[in-house]
Amino acid sequence: MELKNSVAIVTGGSSGLGEATVKAYLAKGAKVAIFDMNDPMDNTLLETHADDLMFQKVDVTSEENVQSAIAAVTARWGAIHICNNFAGIGPAEKVYGKKGVHRLEVFQRVININLIGTFNVARLAAEQMANNDPLTDDGTRGVIINTASVAAYEAQMGQAAYGASKGGVVGMTLPMARDLASIGIRVNCLAPGLIHTPLFDSFPDEVVESLGQSVVYPKRLGKPSEVAAVSVFMVENEYMNGETVRVDGAIRMQPR
Repeated sequence: MELKNSVAIVTGGSSGLGEATVKAYLAKGAKVAIFDMNDPMDNTLLETHADDLMFQKVDVTSEENVQSAIAAVTARWGAIHICNNFAGIGPAEKVYGKKGVHRLEVFQRVININLIGTFNVARLAAEQMANNDPLTDDGTRGVIINTASVAAYEAQMGQAAYGASKGGVVGMTLPMARDLASIGIRVNCLAPGLIHTPLFDSFPDEVVESLGQSVVYPKRLGKPSEVAAVSVFMVENEYMNGETVRVDGAIRMQPR
């Protein structure tokens, strides 16, 4: 499916991996709606791409909020063809440790945003995509790209909630692809490793360097643009479906 003239939703698109994907899609000629609770970090982005970019303050866990935002996108551009789910959080707590037992409300919040929020947006985007005319000879009406993490496979100490949420995202990708195949919607999943998002800007240089050295090759943190490039590939390659792709420099996370 071509990105040019398509309409994409990118949750968590105000910063990090989401922002990089927004920019990659715009460069390919797509129209993009950012769904985020935070305003875009790049303040000039909306001004530079006024005709092709919109921002909606969206709580991905709210059915009504997401429905309203999707309605706003379709009212402006007439359709939705792509849904990229990047919105997520990752607080760390041990199941039990010096600070006591893992707070249940923290575990529930991580699952609610990372897993249920992803499903919520995906299902409502799929509902809208089903209205599209086929866009390719194969009958594609839309593409959904979820975001997991290498923590889905090798979550570290303190990541029980995060690992469970991302494992759930991986686990639902194939059945979602199967459920939506009959209406021509492909579903794939990204599993990034250590990517240099704004979170790492507050880390000392030596810490960032040390983390980079733990990667097999290349020995550095990944770039958001490298993850965004895989999102572009997942949209454009018609035979990519039901797959989770690690973008991690071959890292395999250690317990801590």
